[in-house]
Amino acid sequence: MMVGYLRNEKFKDTIELYHRIRSLGLETDSFTCTLALKACSSLSDFENGKIIMRNAMEKGLARDKFLGSSMIKFLVKFGDIDEARSIFDGLQRKDVVCWNSIIGGYVQDGNYRMALSLFRKMLDGGIRPTQVSITGLTQACGGIGNLELGKCIHGLLNSLEIGSHIFVLTSLVDMYCKLGDVESARRVFDRMPTRNLVSWNAMISGYVQNGLVFEGFETFRRLVSSGCEFDSVTIVSLLQGSAQVSSLDNGKVLHGFVLRRGLQSNFIVSTAIVDVYAKSGALKLASSVFTRMKEKNVISWTAMLMGLAQNGYAEEALKLFGQMQEEGVVANVVTLVSLVHACVHVGSLKKGRSVHGYLIRCNIWFNEVIRTALIDMYAKCGKLDSAKRVFDNRTISNDVVLWNSMITGYGIHGHGDKAIGVFNQMKMEGIRPNQTTFISLFSACSHSGLVEEGMSLFLVMNGDYKIRPSEKHFACLVDLLSRAGRLEEAEALIHQMPFAPGNAVLEALLSGCRTHKNIEMGIRTADRLLTLDSMNPGIYVILSNIYALGGRWKEVDYVRGLMRKRGLRKTPGYSLFEVNNLVHTFFAGDKSHPYWEDIHQMLEDLRTEIETLGYYPDTSCVLRDVDEEKKVKLLWGHSERLAMAFALICTPAGSLIRITKNLRVCSDCHTVTKYISKVARREIIVRDANRFHHFVNGKCSCGDYW
Repeated sequence: MMVGYLRNEKFKDTIELYHRIRSLGLETDSFTCTLALKACSSLSDFENGKIIMRNAMEKGLARDKFLGSSMIKFLVKFGDIDEARSIFDGLQRKDVVCWNSIIGGYVQDGNYRMALSLFRKMLDGGIRPTQVSITGLTQACGGIGNLELGKCIHGLLNSLEIGSHIFVLTSLVDMYCKLGDVESARRVFDRMPTRNLVSWNAMISGYVQNGLVFEGFETFRRLVSSGCEFDSVTIVSLLQGSAQVSSLDNGKVLHGFVLRRGLQSNFIVSTAIVDVYAKSGALKLASSVFTRMKEKNVISWTAMLMGLAQNGYAEEALKLFGQMQEEGVVANVVTLVSLVHACVHVGSLKKGRSVHGYLIRCNIWFNEVIRTALIDMYAKCGKLDSAKRVFDNRTISNDVVLWNSMITGYGIHGHGDKAIGVFNQMKMEGIRPNQTTFISLFSACSHSGLVEEGMSLFLVMNGDYKIRPSEKHFACLVDLLSRAGRLEEAEALIHQMPFAPGNAVLEALLSGCRTHKNIEMGIRTADRLLTLDSMNPGIYVILSNIYALGGRWKEVDYVRGLMRKRGLRKTPGYSLFEVNNLVHTFFAGDKSHPYWEDIHQMLEDLRTEIETLGYYPDTSCVLRDVDEEKKVKLLWGHSERLAMAFALICTPAGSLIRITKNLRVCSDCHTVTKYISKVARREIIVRDANRFHHFVNGKCSCGDYW
């Protein structure tokens, strides 16, 4: 009767019949318990399963290999690998099914080395492996990342003459893909005598996992032409590939497949569609799919939230998070890290602190990823002391990314000496630096004028750590020398590079030429840059700046005309200021703000007051051939001044002002902010595209070096 119930998937009836047998005082044997336990496993009924196992152990039935194997599988399903191992060790006789159950349990638990160790013991005991054994081993090899061992397993499979089964061959394809050996995976796949959809999905997914998205789509075309049906797993893999390369066209084609096959109700598929649209910048399409989803989980919400944050819609991302909380969806680590990055984008310290508080209230474990995001957020929102507290509260960690984030934080605030101090602490704790560590260090030295220290670190990187310098390292060193005015040395370093200079290196030199008004070298460098990238508007802007510094207005007009002809536009400057949990955005010359009249009056008052202290406008910052009065008017319309005036109007006297600007602060705005910090008796923190400036009582933390 129990067998009949079980075969017809009447699992509750099977369990009830087991309890009825016992209540009638009838004898139960290992077979009875095995049937009942299988029913519990099918229903994920842990409580009844534990009762059945306890009864079996009381009767001494647990030593039976059939029941023992079922008990091991049941415990493994619920993650109790230690109890499963205890039962396995107590079995008098172990057949291959018992061995496969415990080996599979350790694989499922992620303890791949123990799984491999048990497999060796199984072989030593004379037990011949089956196809299930080999499948477990291929998963273990993929888990520990050992390609050579994986090839050995492949060889063993052939020697045992069980290598022709589709189930085993598919597991080999999956293993080779996870180990990054896509060529071997493809050879196994092509030699398969027959293939099923799982085999095709393994190959397509393997290509996508290894960044070979085009090959994944080619395999999909083969699948369709072979007449084999595809499913949601196939589509999800291809959508993930499209998201990797931000392919909007492929995403739309796949969306069409989904609609024609009626797969849109599958929330995993819909989430993947949201992700590909969001990563391709098609936020309206992403939002449309997202709002129509009847079922959403944390991954769906995170995909939409990340899309908004990564495409510059940070405020909308924060609002969406509020809706997510209202609907009772518990955020995961990826959601919260994305949210922290959104706070960085809008420079919102208040919202960043709110997310930090949410993490604490929800008792979420602060792993390296979260700590790194928080350090980055606090540093880029101007609270370096808070970033340092998060860093100091870390547990013992070998995660170099965490250390790099603190070095970067000190660097953008102009504390090159402290950045080097963190590097020295790394060495004492045995943390090996990577390429990014030295990029952050060179950048920190560059923003602090620590030229000799930066060049010494370059020798350490080469000599002590044998790290080969990349173009980014040379770009940082050229920037280091160029900022210090040592332009000839910077140019000589470029000639000594073991490879041709790219955009980053030449742009660093070009920026230095503008700062130190070396017009001839600047024009020469810009010409080289334009041969590499004629569609980069930043190069044209700096070149026109250099011509303007020399008063060569015809050349300025020619460069601007060339930009217009090629359809290029200068990135508009804007500044952000947050008050009362709302971020206000100001563009240069913008008069649309509701407080515009008050802002204008405040700027006029400030201008009058700082002129009495000796301020004189630096009109060289205005790249237009207009009269001086017009240039001064344009200077006082710069976005950071509008934001600063508004901040002085709507915040209490003496309170700190934080402003975020998307471009580099011009020299005149830098001078004006120093004066304003003195007359207004305010500390003003400005984060521009390069670094942080802390203005206090007429002085800036950068020492006028940025």
